[in-house]
Parts: sequence; structure tokens; C-alpha cells
Amino acid sequence: MPSDRVSSVPSAHDATMRGKFITLEGIDGAGKSSHVRWLGDFLRAHGGHNVLLTREPGGTPLGEKLRASLLSEAMHPETEALLMFAVRREHVAAVIAPALAQGVWVVCDRFSDASFAYQGGGKGVDRRRLQALENWVHGEGASQSCTPDLTLLFDVPCEVARQRIVLAGRPLDRFEQEDAQFHDRVRHAYLDQARRHPERFHVVNGELSLAEVRAKLVHILADLT
Repeated sequence: MPSDRVSSVPSAHDATMRGKFITLEGIDGAGKSSHVRWLGDFLRAHGGHNVLLTREPGGTPLGEKLRASLLSEAMHPETEALLMFAVRREHVAAVIAPALAQGVWVVCDRFSDASFAYQGGGKGVDRRRLQALENWVHGEGASQSCTPDLTLLFDVPCEVARQRIVLAGRPLDRFEQEDAQFHDRVRHAYLDQARRHPERFHVVNGELSLAEVRAKLVHILADLT
């Protein structure tokens, strides 16, 4: 998680090109959030980019309020999916799209692929409904679309992820409290997303050491920066 603070769009000076949109995905405990700030620092230092770090659910004042409910209150899976995409639409309109238009590079901890994994794979919401919501929320046209340019999927076996969550010793949100079968479905849904979208997905072995993972990220980012 990049921060508990709500994202704001940083200023960009003389930006003429659209920024890049990078998302980090993975099951709870996969280790993705450990790399969000590092990615921002790397892109600033090695690419000279203006970088915005943000997260989902959240990213706006409204999104942060709804985040608390989404992570704690039980609800129908389709209600959950609709709320996730409602929060995402506000996030895109108020933060992500304006930043990209200014040439800012956006790094987001989770985005729409998480809905295909958690609400689709984990909760069984029809993929066609999620696809319709994604098409609506992401925008249309190459210059307007908020589909990520790069998605880093941190993948670990579910039992490894569970051990990490337990060792962290913090209160668990309602998704983290789900059983092993749920998390296994989520993991496989993520891997299915990677197979469907090989042009933007890179699957990263989350069991590697921190240094090894970051060396791989440097190699992946070389093609984008």
C-alpha cells in the first residue's frame, strides 16, 4: 500500500506526452505493496519522470471513505463489484486520467484486474458483467483509455501468502479472512488475466528475495522507460 494519504495530481511542467500507467496486482500476501514506493523512486531517479503513487480501492476522498466499507462490511458479490467500479470511475476521472494527460506516470496498487480476480474468480461474478463495467470505466479511444500500459503480477502459492499475512500480525480485512479455496480461485483468476493480456502483463515470482525481485523489475521497466 503506497500510503494512507489520498492521492493528488502532482504538477507537470511542459508535459507534451501522455504518461504511463503501471499497476501492481497479486493475492493478499504476494508482496506487491512492498515495491510501490520503490517503483516510484526508481522511475523518478532513472527516467526523470513525475510519478504519482495511488491505490485501490481508494485514491480519492470518496474512494477512501468507501474503501473502509468495502474492506469490512459483508455485501452481495455484485454489489461489491459495482461499488469497486464506482470507486474506480471516480479515481479515473479525478486522479488517474488527469495525471496521465499531464505526462505524469501513475503507479497504482491494484486496478481493474483485481475485480476480475476477486469479484470474478473469488466471488463468481459473471465475467461479461465485469468486462462491461471495465469498458465503461476505462474510457474509449487510445488517447482516453485508462487501461494500464504495464501490469506487474506478483505470484506466490496461497500457502506462502497466508504465512506472510499471519506473520505480519495485523488485523485482517474481510478479503484476507476468506478461506484457502477463495484465495486459490483468486490466484488462478489473476493468472488467467495474464494469459488473456500477455501484451501488458509480467508475472513476477514473489517467492524470490527482495533484491532478486527488484532486479527483475528493473529489467521489465527497461522496455517501458
